[in-house]
Amino acid sequence: MMKTDFLNSQTKANLMKAFAGESQARNRYTFAKLSALEQNMYVLSEVFRFTAEQEEQHAKIFYELMQEASGGEINITADYPVEVTDSLQKLLDSSANNENAEAESIYPQFAEIAKQEGFTKASSKFELIAEIERIHRKRFEYFGALLRDDKLHKSDKSERWLCLNCGHIHEGTEAPMMCPVCSVQQGYFIRESDAPFTWGGMVCQE
Repeated sequence: MMKTDFLNSQTKANLMKAFAGESQARNRYTFAKLSALEQNMYVLSEVFRFTAEQEEQHAKIFYELMQEASGGEINITADYPVEVTDSLQKLLDSSANNENAEAESIYPQFAEIAKQEGFTKASSKFELIAEIERIHRKRFEYFGALLRDDKLHKSDKSERWLCLNCGHIHEGTEAPMMCPVCSVQQGYFIRESDAPFTWGGMVCQE
């Protein structure tokens, strides 16, 4: 199969759509991080920050794959999500939905088109990043469910709670309202098993 000329390919447009989508996701999650901080929900702000930084790297990967179009412009038409709200529940839920669309529909389709057009590297990147977006979806679903069920800082069993500010560990069915070491609010506490830097950074299990 002959490789399609990149400048006349659908993959060129798809890479720009993906770059735009990842760039917007990075900004949406950064805005959500700030909203969470204003509400003293530091753990959720870290969830959004952590994911935003990964989306920035995805945008960089897609952007660099458009090198052959450097110096020109790529016109695209696409639908992008809007969720302007201070509700952290809505932000988590909408983020999960958006990640699901990329993981299960958009990027697999882009990967197949790139494969058909002969752009194997682009096809592979779309497939690999789709897998990462599934992890993002699970992360948002997990913390969204905890928030909805009032379990973000509470549990039905005794657990170890980690203060993300100073590292203090508290054991019990609920994180303390204030850290006894550094005096930050409960919003800084996370289950130790969910904490970044302890087992890979909030990668939620099936």
